[in-house]
Amino acid sequence: MRFGIHVGPQNTTIDELRRLWQFADEHGFDWFSVWDHFYARTSDRIPHFEAVPLLAAIACDTQRIRFGCMVFAVQFRNIGLLAKSIVTIDHLSGGRLEVGLGAGWHEPEYRAFGYPFLPDRERLDQLEEGIQALRRLLQEDAVTFEGRWIQLREARVLPKPVQPRLPLWIGGAGERRTARIAARHADGWNIPYVDPEGFQRKKAALEHWCTVEGRDPTTIRIAVQVGLYMAPEDDEGAVARLRERLAEQVGPQALQQPGWLVGGPTAVAEQLAAYREAGADWINLTVRPPVDFAALEAFVEHVMPAFR
Repeated sequence: MRFGIHVGPQNTTIDELRRLWQFADEHGFDWFSVWDHFYARTSDRIPHFEAVPLLAAIACDTQRIRFGCMVFAVQFRNIGLLAKSIVTIDHLSGGRLEVGLGAGWHEPEYRAFGYPFLPDRERLDQLEEGIQALRRLLQEDAVTFEGRWIQLREARVLPKPVQPRLPLWIGGAGERRTARIAARHADGWNIPYVDPEGFQRKKAALEHWCTVEGRDPTTIRIAVQVGLYMAPEDDEGAVARLRERLAEQVGPQALQQPGWLVGGPTAVAEQLAAYREAGADWINLTVRPPVDFAALEAFVEHVMPAFR
């Protein structure tokens, strides 16, 4: 299995974030990502850093790990500007960047900053136009694109990325439209917060749409994103405190929702084994600051080796 760390850059400092991505780079993780939001899920008063400059810092502060954003909300940036940012960061990293795109979901930040929050269907239309236009800008010379949401006139993005085909991911859990967009256009699909049975169902949906679109499903990587609330040791009191922290950071409903790994190393390994049995081979672990580095060290020492 491949493991990544995914962090929300909220309620933290640059020093803590830098320590985290350097930890991932030095301890055998395959991937590091940040998310793209103005606000935390639970409050507009929690300090929150921006994704693009963080990716540039990751490019310069790491040596080995692949990294990216899971995912950029396609409505937040002009697609040409995003393409230029991507190319620059890919060059800074020597060709280690991968980029995710999503339809967006957190309505309060759209309203606060003047972005129209359209119905699901139209946001997914924006996503499909966005990944098509971005792919062409990254790979073609002069791009003309006539969409409802995106218009380009002989647009050139030079230089091109270091990578001949910079990987583009789709993020989201939808089994009809999202999975089909991934089957049509993406190099990877990141599925957030599902249990192993849900992952199996969504993987089957992707395979169905690949058949419809005439694409080999093995050409699309599939990652499952899960929250990590792990204690450094198998201690019941520490695990109880982690459950309280999960409810505080995400909301009490998270305790009843799938996709959260909670427990000591033994319990977390058992939960990961269920994902492996379901066919998952790429796990992105969401870490919420303040970061428990002792727990991450325990994960590297006691959990990760069983899945390599």
